[in-house]
Amino acid sequence: MYEKNFPHKRYQITLDFLKKHIAKKESILDLGVLNPFSEILINEGFNVANTQGQDLDLDTSIVKKNDFDVVTAFQIFEHMVAPFNVLSDIKTNKLIASVPLNLWFSKAYRNNKDKWDRHYHEFEDWQFDWLLEKSGWRIKDRVKFVNPVKKIGIRPIFRKFTPRFYLVYAERK
Repeated sequence: MYEKNFPHKRYQITLDFLKKHIAKKESILDLGVLNPFSEILINEGFNVANTQGQDLDLDTSIVKKNDFDVVTAFQIFEHMVAPFNVLSDIKTNKLIASVPLNLWFSKAYRNNKDKWDRHYHEFEDWQFDWLLEKSGWRIKDRVKFVNPVKKIGIRPIFRKFTPRFYLVYAERK
């Protein structure tokens, strides 16, 4: 089911989910910099522009424009102090977003060498649902999935059956 040419299982799951809800003719604003997954979308025929990594906690002007049909946010909101602000300011009517779920057996991710590569939030599914609802979105579809790793130990065993990622399709209320 999942192609071996994708570096991560979550890319195939996310691509399948996006194809279920978004037509290739729709223009996408992907929050964040050009990355391996946005390149996959482009190679699949989607029309994708990225926000170029601007600090969306401080400047949400790009999402206030109504130049796009869909906003995608894959693994972005956990890096923000206030994702509510950007979610509220999005002018499009469609959103596909994924976030990491809080794992009871592992602390939030933190990279000490890169100030941007760390998680301010890791969500419970109900917290992300509530954040979306409060910022004007209605969830139409969702999926949770695991992220097994090829390591030995207690945490790798837990990762085989504990969902790590939460992916939603939402529309403006």
